[in-house]
Amino acid sequence: MSTEPSATNAAPALVVTNSSAAPARSVSAGSVFAAVDIGASSGRVILGRVTGSPDGARAELETVHRFPNGVKELDGGLRWEFDALFAEVLTGLAAAATAAAARGESIASIGIDTWAVDYGLVNAAGDLVAAPFSYRDDRRRAAVARGHQLLDPARLYATTGLQFLPFNTIYQLATETHLEGLQALLIPDLIGFLLTGRRRIEATNASTTGLFDAVAGEWATEFLSALGLPAGLFPPLIQPGEKVGTLTKDIADRLGLPESTAVVAVGSHDTASAVAAVPAGAGGDEEKFAYISSGTWSLVGVELSHPVLTEASRAANFTNERGVDGTIRYLRNVGGLWLLSECQRTWAGEGYRPELAELLDAAAALPVGGPLINADDPYFIAPDNMPERIRAAVRNTGAVLPEHPAHIVRCILDSLAVGYARTIADAERLADVSTDVVHVVGGGSQNRLLCQLTADATGKRVIAGPVEATALGNVLVQARAAGVVSGGLGELRAVVRASQHPSEYVPARRPAPSPMTSGGVL
Repeated sequence: MSTEPSATNAAPALVVTNSSAAPARSVSAGSVFAAVDIGASSGRVILGRVTGSPDGARAELETVHRFPNGVKELDGGLRWEFDALFAEVLTGLAAAATAAAARGESIASIGIDTWAVDYGLVNAAGDLVAAPFSYRDDRRRAAVARGHQLLDPARLYATTGLQFLPFNTIYQLATETHLEGLQALLIPDLIGFLLTGRRRIEATNASTTGLFDAVAGEWATEFLSALGLPAGLFPPLIQPGEKVGTLTKDIADRLGLPESTAVVAVGSHDTASAVAAVPAGAGGDEEKFAYISSGTWSLVGVELSHPVLTEASRAANFTNERGVDGTIRYLRNVGGLWLLSECQRTWAGEGYRPELAELLDAAAALPVGGPLINADDPYFIAPDNMPERIRAAVRNTGAVLPEHPAHIVRCILDSLAVGYARTIADAERLADVSTDVVHVVGGGSQNRLLCQLTADATGKRVIAGPVEATALGNVLVQARAAGVVSGGLGELRAVVRASQHPSEYVPARRPAPSPMTSGGVL
């Protein structure tokens, strides 16, 4: 899901250097890369500049356009306002073209990353037949039982390795009718199609659908048949770094870019791009790390070379999603800063608009050992009065949560930290690995209280940053595809490390909160 910061300030432009990259094939002088990075609540178009020699490469991120993203009730469901979203993408890319031209630069390529699982249906003429449903729509509930009647959950996991979540693409598609003649494009691929006219699905996002073979790296076509879905429902797969296509004439004219401008597949699941930019390796190439991509959702796990498809892994609800360069992101979704942003939205509607820093300072002053909730509970997925739902969840544990916002904020952050610690410990056990450090990237890396609580709960060092990991991973994959940088993930991460001054948090000498939950099953 999205790593877009929910309640943090924008980060400054990021400058990175690399002293270890292999010699690179240069693109045209002054080439830059446009990253379209969209989360569940907002999006950005960012220019990435990568210049200098391979032994002194330099990259800079410049945000040229920010825009809101959201859902609304439309045509009987909760849907994304996709027409408005795509219009903002075009506005941002036009702004990027203008900004680049003003500096005598040209845009070498465009890369797109968004949240996972949601899709749009496109007909043979290339028309989007309806606004895409949001994963927060309630239709998913009825679909799970139907899907499991047709496909044994154990068999599903043994093939796909995908964490059970009621909004996975497979369950959403189980609610669809009249799919003949249509193709499903995941959101970043839908945007890429509208830019280029070419239909492809990028593999890191395909791996979140529940219809992707985790070992073979291909569509699990037998599951399509079992669910009665058309064999051609999904277009061919494409890997990060491959070219999707070039701009159509109409789009090129609207953006002020040449038709030869490439759209390049990146880690189109935003978490895949974010993990590619984790600055791991400072302790040596074999540094053992866990990661938390922290934003609207938190994606917590470890990086592996092979999926873990055991029954124990399924019981623990872990997922095996593809990363850049064929890696496995072995992780579990944990609640995220959605809880905090929804509380802020509710409080603002009541006329209470404190600064986030003020709330965090007040929350930090509260004593250790306050009540906890299960931040992963589906009860918190839909937008509503989040403060009241959190208080109700605490009441279900037999505890009482004071109404003051600081107590609610502390409850959220304590609960997230305990969830992170539990998930990392489970990942280590199930994958038979150990970790030395936890890297927190994305918006949550700016939340000092959350990072300290995470260090306390895990008993491990926490390295926080970069905030803009998703956009940086997006740009670096594009730059590598263009030959500006080279090497594998280690080399890309060396670029990140060389530029960063991350914050470090060490565990405090005090006990972490005990793992109580709202439902007794944390």
